[in-house]
Amino acid sequence: MLQSTIGPELSLDEIMQRWPNTIAVFLRHRMLCVGCPIASFHTINNACREYELDREAFLQELNLAIAD
Repeated sequence: MLQSTIGPELSLDEIMQRWPNTIAVFLRHRMLCVGCPIASFHTINNACREYELDREAFLQELNLAIAD
């Protein structure tokens, strides 16, 4: 069954491939994750720590993007 929400354990690459609408969220935060060669190894937890983002707020933005 296809997961319908994004959790912090998914890789960034998997998120952007499965839900292309999320790319706009990464770009809006000026994150360099789109096209990054380590995106398949980084998770939301890694990215939020790296970019000093509130994880829950960022997850909410991503989940809103896939709901559209």
